[in-house]
Amino acid sequence: MTHRRSAYKHTNASIHPVCHDEIALSFVYYDLPPRSSDELLPLVNDSPHKPPRRPRYQGKNPRQFDEKYKELQPEKYAEDVAKVTASGKTPAGTHRPIMVAEIMEVLRPRPGETAVDCTLGYGGHSRELLQAVQPGGRLIGLDADPIELPKTEQRLRAMGFPAEALVITRTNFAGLSKTLAEHAPEGADVLLADLGLSSMQIDDPARGFSFKQDGPLDMRMNPQRGLSAEEWLKKVSVADLAGALSENADEPQAVLLAKAIIHAQSQYPLTTTLDLAELIRRAITRFSTEATTATIQRVFQAIRIAVNDEFEVLDALLRQLPQCLKPGGRVAILTFHSGEDRRVKHAFKQGLASGVYSRVAPDVTRASSDEQHANPRSSPAKLRWAIREA
Repeated sequence: MTHRRSAYKHTNASIHPVCHDEIALSFVYYDLPPRSSDELLPLVNDSPHKPPRRPRYQGKNPRQFDEKYKELQPEKYAEDVAKVTASGKTPAGTHRPIMVAEIMEVLRPRPGETAVDCTLGYGGHSRELLQAVQPGGRLIGLDADPIELPKTEQRLRAMGFPAEALVITRTNFAGLSKTLAEHAPEGADVLLADLGLSSMQIDDPARGFSFKQDGPLDMRMNPQRGLSAEEWLKKVSVADLAGALSENADEPQAVLLAKAIIHAQSQYPLTTTLDLAELIRRAITRFSTEATTATIQRVFQAIRIAVNDEFEVLDALLRQLPQCLKPGGRVAILTFHSGEDRRVKHAFKQGLASGVYSRVAPDVTRASSDEQHANPRSSPAKLRWAIREA
């Protein structure tokens, strides 16, 4: 038999591609029988000289969260991540701390002090506080998220501070008193609570917080505890859901949407974020695209607050605060919607009237126009502060 030109040649170490043929291929050595392209393909893929190819994505740039391999490895692709940040976007898997300069000016952390970050998140605020209280000081960080907390602790500890300068506890800020009783019974000199959702949580579709991509209808800060949004919607009544939409997000169509959601839930299960978003769109077809998007955002916010008992947890924090601060201690709280801000404002005013606080913020502080332009997620943020009576 006359062999055509082989697609492969043999070396002592491996098989190397030379060219392809449109019909059966064969080897020119040892009189081996012809082999098909399918038979040879595993040999090519298994070659030690050709590592597995990265999964491809459609279009010029990756769109799905798990495809953004450069943004998810900022230590390896720092230049690419910097370009994303410079464009006003938050790189996937990260978070940009809001109003850092304003918070540091209010809290005035000093070397040797004890600082508390009630919402550790990505660790941006914590990093600044930890640096400011050195030498001799320490930061106590709280966060309920079992997925992000270990990553943040690793980042902070890699900065080279003494091991005892950083204490990390997995709890929400309702557990503040218990945490301080164990680690700082004398209280905190400075305390921060950033009530916003971290970008790592928003952008990861697996967490179910956003309708930008499809994901499970979860929304739990701690996916290991409590009911998911899907499970909560199966149990809630129309009246309770309407109340949550109104109280948690000031939703003007609360009753209409509550009826639509509960009716749909009785017909077929709402299991994904896009299921819920599409249902809302169908319920308010007369709205403009912009108004519909705003409504979906409010519904997601309201359900997330209910699933995580966020207002109850915030109320618990505000009750504990005076006893958790040293005399003269400073507290700053970042809120992101009116329900949170009303609670903080009321608690601080009550504390001022009763003599618990010597001073409170006369008004909210907002992110500068430059910060809002560079980081649009800072736009709704409101900062309030108070100083414990000395």
